[in-house]
Amino acid sequence: MSKRLMKMPEVMHRTGNGKSWIYRLISQGRFPKPIKIGSRSIAFIESEVDEWINQRIAESRGEVA
Repeated sequence: MSKRLMKMPEVMHRTGNGKSWIYRLISQGRFPKPIKIGSRSIAFIESEVDEWINQRIAESRGEVA
């Protein structure tokens, strides 16, 4: 399980979603919460984002009940 941290631009690139949409999903509890890495800086755990992406793929292919 990767503990690599990803900043918002990389998360946006990997998911294909914009910053506002990612924050909306976070507020709805539908996207992994970021961790605070500085006074004005956040990052996401790569393995959590990867798991979220894999779940979206499985749902779109009808593999999740």
